[in-house]
Amino acid sequence: MTFTTVSQIWNAVQDRFHQTAKNLPEQDLPLKLGNASIGYMLRHNAEVEYMFADWFFNRPLPEGLAIHTARGAAGAENEFTNLQELLAILKASNEHMLDAMRELPEEKWNEPVKSPMGLSTPLEAVGRLMYHTGIHAGQISLIQKCATVQRP
Repeated sequence: MTFTTVSQIWNAVQDRFHQTAKNLPEQDLPLKLGNASIGYMLRHNAEVEYMFADWFFNRPLPEGLAIHTARGAAGAENEFTNLQELLAILKASNEHMLDAMRELPEEKWNEPVKSPMGLSTPLEAVGRLMYHTGIHAGQISLIQKCATVQRP
């Protein structure tokens, strides 16, 4: 029952975020305010979904997945400027998270789990992920409105 309810809300948030990402002009991906670019935000969102699936739903990271954004935008050594690659990792992380939620037994949704972020239930973790996605959607919009393209 929990997955059925949560997945409807999750899908509403994710569908909106993924549609926003699909409509981004690739030339906007390097736009940034401070250290965080739009491309970074997209990659970071996908990586956090993978980490939460691991931490709160006991679904390990896919083999070979590199986490590039865990140290924050200032510590990221990569530029994320390929829209198709970013859309692919967003789609894959979403499917990974949905599978993790689907497989979680009903009785586990409200059991606290120790994680690098502290104690939280899987249900709370999903709420945090949706909030996280919304924050970054707003930041992407703000960057598009305020950042200027830096030409060589």
